[in-house]
Amino acid sequence: MTKSIVVLGTQWGDEGKGKIVDLLSKDVDAVVRFQGGHNAGHTLVTDGHKTVLHLVPSGILNEGAQCLIGNGVVVSLEALKKETEALEAHGVDVRSRLGISPACPIIMPYHELLDHAREKAKGAKAIGTTGRGIGPAYEDKVSRRGIRLSDLYNPGLLAEKLEEAMDFHNFVLDRYFGMQTLSYDRVLDDTLQLGACFSELVTDVSGELHRLRTQGKRILYEGAQGSLLDIDHGTYPFVTSSNTTIGAVCTGAGVGPDAIDYVLGITKAYTTRVGSGPFPTELFDDIGAGIARRGDEFGATTGRPRRCGWLDAVALRRAAHTNGVSGFCVTKLDVLDEVETIKVGIAYRLDDEILDVPPQNPEAWDDLQVEYESFPGWMESTRGITRFDDLPDNAKTYLAAMEALCGAPVHMVSTGPDRKEIIVIKHPAE
Repeated sequence: MTKSIVVLGTQWGDEGKGKIVDLLSKDVDAVVRFQGGHNAGHTLVTDGHKTVLHLVPSGILNEGAQCLIGNGVVVSLEALKKETEALEAHGVDVRSRLGISPACPIIMPYHELLDHAREKAKGAKAIGTTGRGIGPAYEDKVSRRGIRLSDLYNPGLLAEKLEEAMDFHNFVLDRYFGMQTLSYDRVLDDTLQLGACFSELVTDVSGELHRLRTQGKRILYEGAQGSLLDIDHGTYPFVTSSNTTIGAVCTGAGVGPDAIDYVLGITKAYTTRVGSGPFPTELFDDIGAGIARRGDEFGATTGRPRRCGWLDAVALRRAAHTNGVSGFCVTKLDVLDEVETIKVGIAYRLDDEILDVPPQNPEAWDDLQVEYESFPGWMESTRGITRFDDLPDNAKTYLAAMEALCGAPVHMVSTGPDRKEIIVIKHPAE
């Protein structure tokens, strides 16, 4: 029996991980976020009611699941406070079930200012970040000048560390970007007040996970963003600031590799991307516009429209290998119901060379041409189907092709946004 499941995205994010975590959380004892920050947005739809989460793990709607935020997550306390209050206003018990690692780096006001200033300075070469301060917070963590949650409960130490950090960042804001600097006293007071809101939630997440495992409890690790946005393995430099692939589970939650029993890779039946960066299979025609419209392709965090394109089997195959994917969950199959001919990118052409793996040189992405294989569409509704046998034959053929081309079996298929609209071929917990 599977004890520990990892759910992560295998594209450029927005694959529908939140729904799947919400669905599986009823079968586990704990749900853990292990990387990213409130730049992630997971949308959950339960009986027609939509909930959008950014920091709180997506298991929070299931009363039996303990929710933990691991040390790999950079935390905006202001965003977490707003999210917690919004959930509690709808009757969700958050505080008795949420624990936060004291080692979580805190996103400070100067991080957001720096994020916006850098993007503006880059102009046309901007990465397309959410502007939430994620990257600068991770930079401070690596440079060892970051403020961590534990610092907020030692006022003297916090004052000392904050002074050093703000001397540096105010200098950059003033002298390099020509921006207004921040008040040290104001930031210190606000940070202490926010810290007081979460003092009772500080938890040794690594220790708690070890305790749960020794008791035979089931744990679900919830990834944010997608594998192609990984800082090391993604389409650099158009990536996020954290590791979104499987290794981040160990470093971001404080567990060993033996803690992972099953990896569920979430992928759309097509491909989307938010922000700048390479996208070899992107569509610029009415088919792409139709996919965007039917798929409601707007970012849960920023509201930005997502770029849409055909499934990219080359990139997806690499993500399956990188993460050791045990099985795929294919989401938004129903969005392709009205597409007469569906294409899948099966190889790249770079000059006269055919590539069945992504290029190692980041600059080469811009020069890729895509080799496609075409599949007949099914031209009938799959919305809400819950049995694989009830799918149209052409939809079954398409899913079988995904398995063959992308290197892992399809174990689940989502046929709509609601948690009930799902086909379970093989349950990850079995």
